[in-house]
Amino acid sequence: MTEAEGGRRIAVLGEMLELGDEALEAHRAVGRMAGENGVDLVVAVGGDLAKQLALAAGASGVPDVAIVADNATAAAYVDSVLRPGDVVLTKASRGGMLWQVAQALTGQPVTGL
Repeated sequence: MTEAEGGRRIAVLGEMLELGDEALEAHRAVGRMAGENGVDLVVAVGGDLAKQLALAAGASGVPDVAIVADNATAAAYVDSVLRPGDVVLTKASRGGMLWQVAQALTGQPVTGL
């Protein structure tokens, strides 16, 4: 993520699919990395693994954390809190289709697979 000029760093992070036995720790590690890298807001998208990511992010110093169930809710939430200068990163497994969040935030038609 590039340095935001006066804005916040917002990470919209979805679940990483097909990790098997590594899934729980991998999601916690991503949450910790958000804290270590100065992310100001984590929006975790998904179910139980997203919750683990969010909990680890909060425990690692991310000041604001939200957990949402789906991409539409994530896009609406981020849009409601977005300020000029903020930088938004979206990242998940391809199956998470987080490009939909980026499309919604930039006024593009939202597409599926």
